Amino acid sequence: MLSLLNPEIQPILDEMNAAAGPPAHELPINEARATHVAETAWLCGEGEPVAEIRNVTVPGPGGEIPVRIYVPEQPDGVLAYIHGGGWIMGTLDGYDAALTRVANAAGTIVASIDYRLAPEHRFPAAVDDCLAAVRWLEAEFPDQWYTVGGDSAGGNLAAVVARRLRDDVPLRLQILIYPVTDARLNRPSHREFGEGWGLSAAQLRRVWNDYLGGADGSHPDASPLRATDLAGVAPAFILTAEADVLRDEGEAYADALRDAGVPVELLRWPGVIHGFWRWQAATSVAREAVEAVAERVKAAAPE
Repeated sequence: MLSLLNPEIQPILDEMNAAAGPPAHELPINEARATHVAETAWLCGEGEPVAEIRNVTVPGPGGEIPVRIYVPEQPDGVLAYIHGGGWIMGTLDGYDAALTRVANAAGTIVASIDYRLAPEHRFPAAVDDCLAAVRWLEAEFPDQWYTVGGDSAGGNLAAVVARRLRDDVPLRLQILIYPVTDARLNRPSHREFGEGWGLSAAQLRRVWNDYLGGADGSHPDASPLRATDLAGVAPAFILTAEADVLRDEGEAYADALRDAGVPVELLRWPGVIHGFWRWQAATSVAREAVEAVAERVKAAAPE
């Protein structure tokens, strides 16, 4: 049982719980997206200066895929990053603050992938876009080494990419930040933190429904925890939030990877809730988590 929230996180949670209006899982999609943008403006802030930022589009199975590339001085390696937002929300702008800090601190190129969103584009559209974007990056930067990462639904997609591309792209690390891993929603944390802790169990059910649209949630490209062929995927750094409805499924995925012989570092961050990693302007704990990610990226470099 959680004893105490981080003192920087508690007032943010209090404000979320005091917000007027219908619960988040009942918001129409456009209002949900507007709320996510407002959260970004409130908590995330602007990005740090980097040597270069490129906004490009790359060919995908459903059209052009926007990718924002952050290039630090003397870059070493490429991190393909996949944003969160429950597969239904999220923008490149919402990750400028976190990803410019990762690029500078790790000294690596960070490429942020803006995949198609549900419910307009349901599973497996997001998977297909992320696979195409990572393959494009490998061709675009042939002399670099590669990692893949993402948070929440982006962590789900990063895990799928790591499994699907294990024989095609030599990924050195997968970084999964409080990832969604299983459509079953039957872990203890789903009950313990299902309401009043930011992301709710009802929101989680809503985004799964919007994403799948009737597709089979047990497919391993939807629920990585259901995969039976995890051997040989890239080593993993999995960061979970202590007071998060998704905590236990992320940690269960760490166990599944270990059982398949994959090296895993699991870090449960104390006293924080879902989403905290993005909140660079509001909390020092978010900046500390970015530093932790950057350290793991640097450590993954070839010797």
